[in-house]
Amino acid sequence: MSVDMQQVWVYLSTSPLLWLTLTLIAYQIGTWIFSRLDFHPVLNPVLTAIILLVVLLKVSGIDYQTYFKGAQFIHFLLGPATVALAIPLHRELEIIRKSFVPIIVTLAAGSLAAIASAVGIVWALGGESVLLLTVAPKSVTTPIAMGISEQIGGLPSLTAVVVVLTGITGAVGGDFVLNRLRINDDKARGMALGVASHGVGTAHAIQRSRVAGAFSALAMALNGLFTALLLPALVRLLQ
Repeated sequence: MSVDMQQVWVYLSTSPLLWLTLTLIAYQIGTWIFSRLDFHPVLNPVLTAIILLVVLLKVSGIDYQTYFKGAQFIHFLLGPATVALAIPLHRELEIIRKSFVPIIVTLAAGSLAAIASAVGIVWALGGESVLLLTVAPKSVTTPIAMGISEQIGGLPSLTAVVVVLTGITGAVGGDFVLNRLRINDDKARGMALGVASHGVGTAHAIQRSRVAGAFSALAMALNGLFTALLLPALVRLLQ
């Protein structure tokens, strides 16, 4: 790279607009690959974008704090995007009303299973208590999970990483598991994805159908509320 190009890169690399633009480009590339290869779950656009950005940051030597100065604008939109999920909920409100009891049962079972599985795996691998508390809210959307983690004594930054990995895993492998279990009902699939893999799973459910997306959005919201109330109480009880 010439001296002039190095100077240009040094200037651009400190601009928040550059990293915002590159993040959007990475996601568009992921979406293009996803659609071109018949929407294969392994090629989830979020996963592809993360890989591209990690490689770019590694090669360029740019630290995460510099990158986040631009990406924070997308991070800010996470809240409004979550609130906007009320739209598919409103559209399918009548179906949701008729399924009230199955929704509550599924929510309780799914939330408890998500907490127990995360804590159980880390405990079996010899993880310390702080790690148990860090991974416990793994199936809750990021802002809520970080708040819960901080409240119960976990590491919020590590919780955010675990939450993202959980969401991607659910979006990538959820269809495989549900297909093997022969669960074809959109309501059940949506609930499963929403409880297990929050926002990323909900985005995947919306691609399947309006009903699946609505139930996934509902499950994600209720799971966040349920976990935020239940988990701190459980931690206090066990202490």
